[in-house]
Amino acid sequence: MKKLILTLLATFAIVSGAQASEAGMVLDKFPRERLTDVAALQNGAKVFVNYCLNCHSAAFMRYNRLRDIGLTEAQIKDNLMFATDKVGETMKVSLDANQAKEWFGATPPDLTVIARSRASHSGTGADYLYTFLRNFYRDDTKATGWNNLAFPSVGMPNPLWEMQGQRVAKFEADPHDKTHQVFAGYEQLAPGSLNPQEFDAMVADLVAYLQWMGEPVQGQRVRLGVGVLIFLALFTFIAWRLNAAYWKDVK
Repeated sequence: MKKLILTLLATFAIVSGAQASEAGMVLDKFPRERLTDVAALQNGAKVFVNYCLNCHSAAFMRYNRLRDIGLTEAQIKDNLMFATDKVGETMKVSLDANQAKEWFGATPPDLTVIARSRASHSGTGADYLYTFLRNFYRDDTKATGWNNLAFPSVGMPNPLWEMQGQRVAKFEADPHDKTHQVFAGYEQLAPGSLNPQEFDAMVADLVAYLQWMGEPVQGQRVRLGVGVLIFLALFTFIAWRLNAAYWKDVK
C-alpha cells in the first residue's frame, strides 16, 4: 500500500487548462463495446480509485452510484473507498489544492466529466483518453521525466508505468520537411507487469468507466430513446390506418 500511495502521489498531475496538441496525430478508436460491459466498468472503477483518485477528484460522483454498474455497497466499501467511510460521499481527495499547485505546477483537474470535455472534431473524448493514456514515453528533458505523444510537454507523469513498462519514442526527419521530425515508433526499455494487449484492455476499461462517470444514465437514456422511437413508429402506422378507414367512404 505504501508503494502504491507513493506512486499515486508522484503521478497523474495534469496542467489545468492546457490543451492537447493533436496536430498530425490520428486518435485511436476506443472500443465502445466496453461501455455496456459491466465487468469492464467495474474493473475501470477499480483502476480509477487506485491510480487516479489520490490526485484527481470526481467531486460530482458519489460512491453509492457505483451500484448502477452492479457493485454492492459492501463491495464498494471494502474495495473502492480509501478517502472516506461514507458510501454516500462524493469522490473527493484529501490533497490540498495549494500544495498540489506547488508540487505539480497546477491543481489536478476534476475527472467527473473529463471524457465529455475532451471531445473534439478529431474524435470522441473516449478516443482522446484512450490514445493519451497509452502514449506516454520517457523524456529526460522534462521535469517529470515523462512526455506524451498525444499531449506534448504534458505536466503529468505516466500513472500506469508499472503496468506498461518504460519506453522511449524514436523520431526521424520528415521526408517532406527536413526541419521537422516525425514519430517513428517506440523502443521498450523495461517491460511492465502487463503485456501490450493486457495493458490496452486495462486502459479501455478505465476509459469506459470515465465515459460512464460523465453520464451514468447514458445507457438508460439511449434505451428510453429507442423505446420512444418504436412507440412513435407504431402510433404513426395506427394513425395512418385509422385515417384511411375514416376517409375511405368520403368522395
